[in-house]
Amino acid sequence: MMKEEQALTSFAAISQETRLRIVRLLVVAGAEGLSAGAIAEKLGGSVVPRISFHLSQLDHAGLIESRRNGRFIVYSAIFPALSDLVAFLMHDCCQGHCQYCDRAISLFAKCEGRPATVAPVGRD
Repeated sequence: MMKEEQALTSFAAISQETRLRIVRLLVVAGAEGLSAGAIAEKLGGSVVPRISFHLSQLDHAGLIESRRNGRFIVYSAIFPALSDLVAFLMHDCCQGHCQYCDRAISLFAKCEGRPATVAPVGRD
């Protein structure tokens, strides 16, 4: 369970428009992630000079991670950290007795940023 101090750090990191947009882009990108250049391009190119600053802030907050892919650095969302942040907000929903919130927290915690394998729908 995420502690309040970590939640505050995470919320502070995403309380800035560009950083929130970066996290949302990386969630869409999934486990494959995006390079800094691709992120800047998707944000309209206006953040190029400061993109590394924003990425550093998100990394420091534990919301994204980076890896080298050839000559590029690729950034990905850390899905368990995002799940913990959502769970922090929803943990005591309905005084801790909401089956819908509990189910949502449980399902979100399983997300790895990869598409789920969906069983084919059978015909009756």
